[in-house]
Amino acid sequence: MYKLIIRNASQIVQVTNTRQLFKCGKDMDNVAVLQKASIVIGKDGMIAGVGPSEEIEASFGSATFEKEIDGREMCIIPGLVDAHTHPVWDGDRVHEFAMKLAGATYLDVHKAGGGIGFSVEHTRAASQETLSALLKKRLDRMMALGTTVVEAKSGYGLDFDTEVKMLKVIHEVDKTHPIDLIATYLGAHSVPKGNTASAYTRSIVDDYLPRIKEMKDKGEINPINVDVFFEKGVFEKEDSHAILQAAKKHGFKLNFHGDELNAMGAAEVGVELGALAISHLEKISDEGIKAMSSLPCFAVLLPTTAYILRLEAPPARKMIDHLVPVALGSDYNPNAHCMSMPMVMNMACVLMRMTMPESLVASTLNSAAALGISSTHGSLETG
Repeated sequence: MYKLIIRNASQIVQVTNTRQLFKCGKDMDNVAVLQKASIVIGKDGMIAGVGPSEEIEASFGSATFEKEIDGREMCIIPGLVDAHTHPVWDGDRVHEFAMKLAGATYLDVHKAGGGIGFSVEHTRAASQETLSALLKKRLDRMMALGTTVVEAKSGYGLDFDTEVKMLKVIHEVDKTHPIDLIATYLGAHSVPKGNTASAYTRSIVDDYLPRIKEMKDKGEINPINVDVFFEKGVFEKEDSHAILQAAKKHGFKLNFHGDELNAMGAAEVGVELGALAISHLEKISDEGIKAMSSLPCFAVLLPTTAYILRLEAPPARKMIDHLVPVALGSDYNPNAHCMSMPMVMNMACVLMRMTMPESLVASTLNSAAALGISSTHGSLETG
């Protein structure tokens, strides 16, 4: 007995059929496509067979299936992987849109008491049950738009207890929701009121990270990555380096914000520390691009951010041409309400001049690779 068969699809876009873990350069513009094909899903949720319909019928002709779908006139693609989101929060910030239309920058809003600080205040006050309900509702909408894996950050607590509360929400919701969640600890999202960057960095390095690791080892939470907002006036080079280095020491993957509003050399620092991925990169240097291609380190590009903040879009074409593996994310957060990876793909084509195959690769195989899961997600291959 198998879980599902989809028969006679007009196309099955495998993305890759050679067990590639990611694509870069010209290879991002080439995707593996089967015409008039079928796919079989086993009881374990893994692909038991995919190929031309005649071959699948020959191999599974006597099998039984819990569900059968006629795939004629349909195109099947891998589930979309959203490689960068901030989905756990309370305190909507739609009122800030008018400020931005009037010319306020991200940092202007932040200094006026809006931005991350506004969401922090409301998220601290919200119960774990409230945050769980909000997260489930958001994930439902993402799933309806084709997303099957979501990287989910904390970051609206800026104190130990609230950050852990957010990580617990992610951990518990991941057990029951159909979307797979990859948790990221982002305690260094901003500097808490009444604190300094250097002092808060010491708290994260000396106190919070060891306790986060201990809770993970006990199975209470499961953050895979550690993130930091590596930015001028927030966590600059010395503090960001200290946080990331400590995270690496504790066995976390490094997947962080960098070179977004100012050229900070974040790409170079990330490569130095062996980061898995760096997000944003609107202001990445040529040296940073060369460094990222040499590791390789995944560039998680977020065209929605450039759109909502009226920033120059990240140099996706230059990165692809220089063999940096590019992935995409929605950057869903209280400031950018995009839950649709298809919309992100469209923006990547229009704003960053990526091709349609490149945007698909960046939203499936490469975004899965940026989360360290492309051996099981991001392509349609047996097993």
